[in-house]
Order: sequence, then C-alpha cells, then structure tokens
Amino acid sequence: MPLPRALEPFRLGEYRVLAFAMFVSVFGAGMWAVALVNQVLELDGTAVDLSAVTAVGALGMLVVVLVGGIAADRFPLAALLRLVEAGNALTAGTVAVLALTGGLRLWHLGAAAFVFGAGVGFFYPAYSAALPRVLPARQLLAANGVEGTARPLLQQAAGPAAAGVLIGLLAPGGAVALIAACHLAALVLLLRLQVPEREALPVTGPTARAPLGDPAVAPATEPMVRPVAESAEPVVESVAESAAEPVVRPVAEPVVEPVVRPSAEPVVEPAAEPGAEPVVGSAPGPEAAAGPSDHSGGVFASVRRDLMEGVRYTLHTPWLLWTLLWAVCAVFLLLGPLEVLVPFLVRDRLGGDAATFGYLLACYGGASALASLVVASLPLPRRYLSWMIGLWGLGTLPFGLVATTESFWVMAVCLACVGAGDGAGMVLWGTLLQRRVPRHMLGRVSSLDFFVSIALMPVSMAIAGPVAQVVPMPVICWTVAVLTPVLGFVALRAGRMRQDELAHPLAG
Repeated sequence: MPLPRALEPFRLGEYRVLAFAMFVSVFGAGMWAVALVNQVLELDGTAVDLSAVTAVGALGMLVVVLVGGIAADRFPLAALLRLVEAGNALTAGTVAVLALTGGLRLWHLGAAAFVFGAGVGFFYPAYSAALPRVLPARQLLAANGVEGTARPLLQQAAGPAAAGVLIGLLAPGGAVALIAACHLAALVLLLRLQVPEREALPVTGPTARAPLGDPAVAPATEPMVRPVAESAEPVVESVAESAAEPVVRPVAEPVVEPVVRPSAEPVVEPAAEPGAEPVVGSAPGPEAAAGPSDHSGGVFASVRRDLMEGVRYTLHTPWLLWTLLWAVCAVFLLLGPLEVLVPFLVRDRLGGDAATFGYLLACYGGASALASLVVASLPLPRRYLSWMIGLWGLGTLPFGLVATTESFWVMAVCLACVGAGDGAGMVLWGTLLQRRVPRHMLGRVSSLDFFVSIALMPVSMAIAGPVAQVVPMPVICWTVAVLTPVLGFVALRAGRMRQDELAHPLAG
C-alpha cells in the first residue's frame, strides 16, 4: 500500500534508524529542560542560579557548533552521532546518581548543561549531513517535515509533560535517570546506522580523482559515464538540479564506472553553486583538485582552513548569504518580544498567568508542527526560495495584533500564524541546504546557519525589556510584524533569488 508522501522516507531502513534515534534524543532533551529546573529548585537555587546554569548550556552550544560542522564534514557521521549520544547518556546517568545519593551540586548541573549544549552543536550538523546520504533527493522535503513536526511535539510538549509527571511520581533524580535511558536507547539505535561516506563510494578508471563530495549519483543498476578524450561523438551528461538543459561533452570512448548505492532510488548530488564542485566531467578548479579540505599544517590551522572554506562558500553563494542575513535579522526582531514581552501582554491585557502564556506557546508550537507536516506532504514548489521567504516573512504580520487585542483566542490565532510560517519556512530551508550545498561542505554550512541564527537570540532577549520601557509594546510588535517581511523582500531582491530558483530547478 502506498504511503503518504510525508511518510515515504520511512520505507528506507537507514532513515528509520536515524529518525527514531532523533525522536528519542529530542524527547530526552525536552525532559531535561524541566528536570534541570526542578534540580536547581531542589538545591534551593535562585533565579540567578537557574539563569547561570542555562546560560552555560547555551554557551556550550555556541562554542561547539562551528567545530561540530567541521567534524561532520571530516569524520564518519554515524560514529559522530554515536559519540554524542554516548556522552549524553553518561552525563545524564552521572547527574542521576549524584541526585539520588545526595551528592549533586549546582556546578554539576552547569557542567551537565554544557555537555548537553555541546552535544546539540555536534548532533544537528551531523544529522543534517547524514540525511542526503541515506535518502533520495526527492524525499528530503518529507524528512525535514518529519523533523519539523516531531521536534516541537516531543521537545516542547511531550518531553516536558512526561518529566512533570515523572517528577511528581519519583524524585527529580529518577526523572534524570529516565533521560539517561532515552539517550542510551538512541545510542543503541545508532549502533545499527550505516551512513555511506565519501570513501565508501569509490570511482575507478583513468579519470578518477579526489572526490569533491559525492559524484553525481546513478541508480545501483545503471552505470555512470565519464568522458576520457575529445572526439566528434558527443555523450550527453545530465546535470542534476543545476541546469534545465543537458550538458554535452565530447568523448571518444566512454569509461563506464559503476556506482554502488544503498538503495534502488537515485540520490542526486546538489547543484553546483559558486565555489562548489564543478559539473561532473568538467575540469576541476585549483581548490577542487585538492579535495574537500587539506589537513596539513596542524590541527588548529586545519580547522581554521575548513571553517574559512565554508565561510567563503557562503559569501560567494548569494541565495545562501542573503537568506542567512535575513534570518539573523528575523530572529533578532522576533524572539525577544515573543519570549520577554508577550508574558507581560498576557498579564496586562488578558489578566492571565504563566499557564496562559504556556497555552499560547502551545498554539505556536502546534501550528509549527502542523505546517511542517503539510509542507512535507506536498511537492517542493517550483519557486522554492520565494515560497520560503514568503511563508517565513508574511507569517509574522499577525504578530502586531498580539499587542493590541484583549482576546485570548485572537492572540492564540496570531501566534499560531507566526508558528505556522516559521515551521513551513524551516522545512523548506533545511531541504534547500541538503539539496543545493555540496555534500563535503554541508556540515560546515549547516553549523554556520545554526550559529548565526542563534547568535543574536540572547541579545534580542536582553534588550527587549529595556526597549519596552521607552517604546510602547504595540509599536514594538507592529515594527516586528512589518519589518520582518520587508527585510525578506530586500533579501529576495538582493540575492537575486527569483532568478536563481529558475536557473536551478529542483524536482519535487
């Protein structure tokens, strides 16, 4: 029986392993958010103590995420994911033992928060880089929709709710022990994961050279044809996702090179961007001839070179650069007012409390999950960049009403619209990274995206309160609502995204 489009990736065993490991890990992370608060309170900690512990966790993520992207491009992805879950399980287990034996201190919680934050910085670049290695290109949209649906449901709803119940039934240390069990279960699942690496995809024949990511992929039963020498007889090579017309290369005798893939469906190499690998069959540039990266000159010099390679690629890829710049602005504009000002609007305009704010955030998260599922069920739109910017940007327009309404339901619908736009845009964004960024750079670009997206989040939260002391909240909220899509339109034009998406069509 045919599966719905959103569930098609689950046909492949490697994706099932990867997805269920992610589900269990995210569920454990959701439990940790509540268990951490309760452990601080059990130790008679103050709000300052809790802020310090959570800040250390955020610091761990920020410090590590760029290195995590480099690691995802250098090392076997399955091994990297296993190490992260092993570290998480060991950390949670240690905290649980200390809590149950009465030896837990605040600094232990800070250290654990740092490890968990660092784990996030390693896990998600590796996870993002693994998806296009285990799935055909046309199923990446569905896979990102699955993640976009599962994350808010498990990390923001089911995980915290389960932790609250368990803390009521057990001591907080018992809840942390179950968090350790979650990460241990994820580790056991990941032990079965086999992610094809570049080194596992040999290319033989006289034209073989250092790989630039994976070569263009053919089905396991079909050969790949490479040119050898000039002749009057042309051979047509299809250029995956990078041009509407085939490229004709002159050759005399084609060399047939079998490419072995783990599934019967073809996986298509991302389109060539400025600074990416050349089209298969063309002469490699000077950087390409050296392979993905050169690790000579010491560890720190090598890490710096790898990082700068990702930065250069981003700076020379207009659609990527302008989307990142706009995302930084959008996060800076929205997150502070949403997290800091909306609770006061709930109190002053609705007469509500923290529970009311929690219900509103549930509307935001639920709409985000639902929108992710809807996008995953549809083909990738032809104007994929325009749709991404439009959904993300126009979704914030209702945010202005949040500061002017006195109705809970109006506020809930407005935040649901913002969440839906965010969820849909994120699914498209993750898919475009995996389909258009060269594989040997995907980990670094994903981590760079993650880093710049969250870099200004603490600043946004820090200044939202002081700004609200001198600027009325309705003015702030309407500024966010209007300025976000306006800046999105600027990014769309400056990055020439409408021309770019037509020049690089992606099959749905």
